[in-house]
Order: sequence, then structure tokens, then C-alpha cells
Amino acid sequence: MSFRQKLLLLFAATVLLCVAVMSASVYSTIRRSFEQADQVRAQAVAAQFQSEFQRRGSEVARKVESVAASEAVQRIALDMNRGATDAGEYVGDAHTLAGQQQLDFLELVDSRGVILSSAQWQAKFGYPEAALPEGRLSEAKTPADVGMAGSFLKREELPNGATLGLFAVRVARVGEQPLYVIGGERLDQGFLSTLDIPAGTRVLLYQNLAAEWNPRTLLDLNGPAAGADKIAPLVAHARDTLQESQGVINWTSDSADAEVFHAIPLTGPNLNSASLNSATPISPNRQLLGVLLVGSSRRPLIELQRRILSTAMLVGGMGILAAVLASLWFAARVTRPVVSLAEAARRVAAGDLGAKVDVESSDELGELAASFNRMTEDLAQQKDRTLQSERVAAWRELARRLAHELKNPLFPLQVTVENLMRAKQKSPEMFEEVFHEGTATLLAEIDNLKTIVGRFSEFSKMPQPQRRPTHVNDVVRSVLRVFQAQLQEKNHIAVRTELADPLPEISADSDLLHRALQNLVLNAIDAMPQGGELTIRTAAIAHGVEVSVADTGSGLTPEECERLFTPYYTTKQHGTGLGLAIVQSVVSDHGGKISVASTPEKGTTFRIELPCDFSAHSASLR
Repeated sequence: MSFRQKLLLLFAATVLLCVAVMSASVYSTIRRSFEQADQVRAQAVAAQFQSEFQRRGSEVARKVESVAASEAVQRIALDMNRGATDAGEYVGDAHTLAGQQQLDFLELVDSRGVILSSAQWQAKFGYPEAALPEGRLSEAKTPADVGMAGSFLKREELPNGATLGLFAVRVARVGEQPLYVIGGERLDQGFLSTLDIPAGTRVLLYQNLAAEWNPRTLLDLNGPAAGADKIAPLVAHARDTLQESQGVINWTSDSADAEVFHAIPLTGPNLNSASLNSATPISPNRQLLGVLLVGSSRRPLIELQRRILSTAMLVGGMGILAAVLASLWFAARVTRPVVSLAEAARRVAAGDLGAKVDVESSDELGELAASFNRMTEDLAQQKDRTLQSERVAAWRELARRLAHELKNPLFPLQVTVENLMRAKQKSPEMFEEVFHEGTATLLAEIDNLKTIVGRFSEFSKMPQPQRRPTHVNDVVRSVLRVFQAQLQEKNHIAVRTELADPLPEISADSDLLHRALQNLVLNAIDAMPQGGELTIRTAAIAHGVEVSVADTGSGLTPEECERLFTPYYTTKQHGTGLGLAIVQSVVSDHGGKISVASTPEKGTTFRIELPCDFSAHSASLR
């Protein structure tokens, strides 16, 4: 990836990150604000419901109090205390009294808890009233004596089914036996219509009239509410825990149609309990009679979130466009000198130490360009000094090696000449015999000198490669044919070849490569006098070919590997030390490289890497 592309990605990523962080922050803040607003609205509606509940309860209590103080009720109470035996004449009085006070429910109950008259269901005449605790009626003087001083919720049975009402109890006492007046109003959609509901909010009331979930008792302002089954889990949670709960109801696949509902339990006295004095919602003496559900539409939140998302995408797109333009401008200003510097660096890497970079500014990039120019000048000077030092060191090493090689045959020459001189002076009669022996020694050592000088001359006059398309596998096979007879004699050496096929052609001198591989194979054979395995592999690598020659001989130490390609250095007893130096020279002339890896007592592997196209390398060398 280019520097310009990296700048573009950096600018774009920065803009996107900033937009994403800001959008996420605004998104989260708005979400929290809406949730808090929903909570506040739900609490406000609940508080309004509670206020209306208390107001209506007080009104119901006042109406029941008026009924209890009415002349008709006082007359009935007096008749009960006088021991009137026919109570059937009061059956229709409750209906008349309820109509006068506009009460939906009204019952007159004697001191035994038996209904004398019922406005809502006349057939209840003579049945016990479950709303009054048995055993504490005859002594009661006020509603507080039976645990019902204020208003309360109560499930009321009607001829066509049960309903939920807000009730109050008052006592009419004329004599010793009290007469109870139980009156109330319905708690249904009519009650909900009296609430001042904020925009975007709606209120539902679930009347918990049965043990099982009944969707028909979930009411809104118009009667039974639609989609009751989706609200069932929220109501069930409130029924199970008697605690407020909250949930999101998704009416359709569009999240904007969803509503957040707060479920608020409505409890009343447990008429089956022994005590009715507790008023706490979660008391075991309270029972769930209804659930108030306050729903808030999520459409404003979802639409605002969508606007934020679309705005963020628009801002992000504009930011990316601005980032592209800014990166192009910045890249044109910054990358131009960087590209020039990179091009000059490539020229230096190719060997052109005269490459220079134009200094166009005085900032950090200009200072970098000036430093690069100084570096190339220093490298050129250092290269000249290094070449001179290497030439001197090379000639010194060659002179030392040559002197060492020539010293060995010169000593026997000197001794032979001295022997001839002594024989001539002291024993003329034996001179002829010594002369023949001495001249033979002289000739042998002179031949040895000629061999040394010839090898040195041969190494110094390595021919330049005559390159042409060459198949490395063919060269390997020709080398193995040369050593076929020798390897057959030494049948304890196994030969294994792993030649990649197909293998790309290279531009090379097949004769010189044959000579280099021949030296490596010969070294491998000499390294395995007790037998072993010789492995030759070829493989295609990036932009070239690799040849490896491996043996399982005694191996080399790291110090020996470092000096292995030095001329006249050898690890053999009778080696000349020029074989691997010639191999390295051939590989270098072909633009390749050679390396050695060895482990003592395990073997040695030589690897040669040769480029397919030699022209580019030769041009760089020039």
C-alpha cells in the first residue's frame, strides 16, 4: 500500500471515528433522555390515576355516607333492631337509593353479613356478603372496625359476569344491631376517560377478575383493547410479583410502532384473609385486582434516531469526501519529495551512488533530502575506500596463500641442490648416482610448482559466462552422468534426486554451471567416505530457480562454514582450496548467491539461487 493510500485511509478513518463517536454519544444521550421522559410521564399518569382514585374514592365514600344517613336506610336499620321478620320488602330499596346517589353498586347488609337488598343484582338477596369479615360485624360501630375505613377496590359479581369497582362501607346504627351500606362505582374505561393523558401516551386497565389471563378484561378508552396477547407477559409479571415492571411491545416489524409500557399493580383487600388492616401493595393481606398500563410511543425516539443516523451518514460522507480532497492535497505536497527520495534510494540500492534528490524546502522533508545527498556522497567515498581495502586485502591473501603453496616445493629443491653440491665436493665417484636421484626430485618438485602456478592462473582467468536459455534440470542430469561410474563403484552412497517439473528456464552458461555443480557433488562424495546419501533438489522460487546439494557426511563447524569460500582454504587433507571459490565465482557471475548450512555429524547442504532474467542484474552491476 502506497503512502498516499495510507494517508487517505488515515484521514477517512479519523473522520468516520469522530462522526461515529459523536453520533453514538448523541444517540445514547437522546435514548436516556427519552427513557427518563417516559418514566416521568408514566409516573405522572400513575400519580394522576392515584389522585383521581382517591378523589373518586372520597366521592364514593361521601355518597355511601349519604345513603347510610338517609331516612330510608335509618328506617330499615330501625326495623332490623325491632326484630322485623320479613326482610323481603327491602329488596328494591337499594336500587332506588343507588339511583338517587348515582352509584353503580349498592348493597344493604344486616349485622349477620346477609344481603338485604342489592342494586346491581337483586337475586343476591339472602346471600352472605363476602366483603365483610365474618365474626366482627355485630360489634362494629364504624367502617374502621371492620378494616374498611376508606375506599377500596373490589371484585363484584354481576348477572352477566364480574367487574371491578371502587367501593366504600358505612354503618347505619339505630339500635344495637348495625346495618351496613356497601356502595361503589365501576372502575373501567369510563374511569380512564377522566384522566388527562399526555400526547403520545395511552392508558390501559387490566381487570384481574379470573385466575387465568383474559384478554377481554384489558380495557382502553373505547372498551376491550386490541393486541392484548402481546401485553400478556407484562401483565403476568405484575401479577406474579405485585411490583411495577416495564417492557417494550413491538406491534409491527417497524420499530417506530413500538410502545414502552409501564405496568403498575392495583391491589385491594384480601377478603379471604383474617386481617384486613394492611394497605401495602405487596402485603400478603392484599390481592391483585387490576394492572394499570401506561404506554408511551417510541415513534419520536425512533424517528429522531433515524434522523441522527441519516445526518451522521451525510456528515460522514461529506467528511470522507473532504478527507479524500485533503489527503490528495497533503499527499501531493508530502509524497512528491518522498517518492523522489524513494526513487533515489532504489537507484542507490541498484549501485548508482551518484543519485541525488532535489532539496525543495527547508522543513523536515528538505532536511531529509539533504541528509540523503550527504549519505550518498559518504557511501561513494566509503565504497572507494572499501574497494581499495578489499583489493589490497585480496592480493595480500592471495600472496600469502601462493607463498605458502610455493614454500612447500622450494624446500626440497633447496635440499636437493645442497646435496648435489656436497656430493660433487666430497664424493666425486658418487656424484653420478646422487645427480640422477637429485634431478628426479628437482623435476618432480618443478612439476608441482607448475601445477600450483597453473591452478592459480586458471582461477585468475575464469571466463565470463556465455549466457543462453538453460534448463537447470538438464545440467543436473549431465553432472550425475559424469559421476555415475564412480557412484556405482561406491555402492554405499545412495543418490536421490528431487527435480521440480516444470522448472522455468534461466539465462546461464551451462558449461560453467556444470563445472560448479560438479565441484559440489565431488565435495559431497569426498565428505562421505563411509557411505551415506547424496540428495540433489531443484525448485522454482520467486524470480528464479534454487538448486541444493546435500550430503549426510561429517558436516562442518560454524567457523568452517564462514571461511569455506575463501580461496586456498580447504578442510581436506589433499585439497587445493579453490573448488568452492570457483563455485562462488560462477554463481556470482550469474547474478545469484550461494549459501551453506551444516550440522556436525549430520551433513551439509549447499543452496544456489539463480535469477531467471540475468539482464536486469547485469545492468545494475554496471
